[in-house]
Amino acid sequence: MIFPPRSGDGLIPAAGIFLILLLLGPCAAIRSFPDAVLAGFSEAPEYRNGVDCPAASADPATSCDASLVHVAMTLDSEYLRGSIAAVHSVLRHASCPDHVFFHFIAAEFDSATPRDLTRIVRCIFPSLSFKVYIFREDTVINLISSSIRVALENPLNYARNYLGELLDPCVKRVIYLDSDLVLVDDVAKLWEIELTENRVIGAPEYCHANFTKYFTDGFWADPVLSGVFGSRKPCYFNTGVMVMDLERWREGHYRNKIENWMELQRRKRIYELGSLPPFLLVFGGDVEPIDHRWNQHGLGGDNVSGSCRELHPGPVSLLHWSGKGKPWVRLDERRPCPLDHLWEPYDLYTWRGKKQRLGFVGYSSFLF
Repeated sequence: MIFPPRSGDGLIPAAGIFLILLLLGPCAAIRSFPDAVLAGFSEAPEYRNGVDCPAASADPATSCDASLVHVAMTLDSEYLRGSIAAVHSVLRHASCPDHVFFHFIAAEFDSATPRDLTRIVRCIFPSLSFKVYIFREDTVINLISSSIRVALENPLNYARNYLGELLDPCVKRVIYLDSDLVLVDDVAKLWEIELTENRVIGAPEYCHANFTKYFTDGFWADPVLSGVFGSRKPCYFNTGVMVMDLERWREGHYRNKIENWMELQRRKRIYELGSLPPFLLVFGGDVEPIDHRWNQHGLGGDNVSGSCRELHPGPVSLLHWSGKGKPWVRLDERRPCPLDHLWEPYDLYTWRGKKQRLGFVGYSSFLF
């Protein structure tokens, strides 16, 4: 389903619903969690193109419009608050927000259905151009091996492996963003980065990191496996921020290459860390290097304790809370890290720190 910009939705006549909306805010939704937790979001400010932006087309934006900046993200109930903040940050700092198109990947069997999530996004961002794609978890479920953190085993973490097949064939290039980050710079600058030498992906690389730790001793002891890099000089990169050439991805059958390593991992354990290592194996040493300012990652600490971290030296265009600690959790628990307050201005969740135990009411009762 494609959801181009539109001016607004009709009024809700029911007095009872109006009273609930008055209490909860302009954009309220109840998600069907096991403990029936209420989640309420306020509508985002309206962001529009500046005078220097290209003239907007008279036709609604579509996923096939190559003149737009295309951004892909996952969307689920657990990280919804982070995803909404990330979208808000992109729009807030975009020089031409009307020229950004979002591709959301939603899990087929999430506790909040793709339809429900779609309505929430539409309510929060009435003018947003976006499309929701359903990710069938059985595509990857039998390829996932245990990880050092259970959250890393969520099938939706692997959706980035399938963007070439999930997104419409007309989408030739996309920026992939995780849900636990915010931009503080214009996304168009990231979009304009050229992928040279027929490279498939671009990302900030960290060549000072100990690359060997991402794979087991057994991997490095096997000359056939460890020889996969050949003459390449692989460096660590974080897959939460990537510029991807989907044409080259599809032509090179990179989904299959990643799946081959996942199948091997099931037979012979060669790494411990979720969805990242297969990307390192396939692309390590052949990544378009992007300035580190576009992924100030690790702000969520490590994958065990989630301790506080400081920024890396240098300028910042994107803050990324990769790791166990998430800013919305720490803020609600009133034990935030200093940098979590940089995420807070983009948070559109209006009931921070307040959980109400209510019975489930369908989204349609509130939104339309």
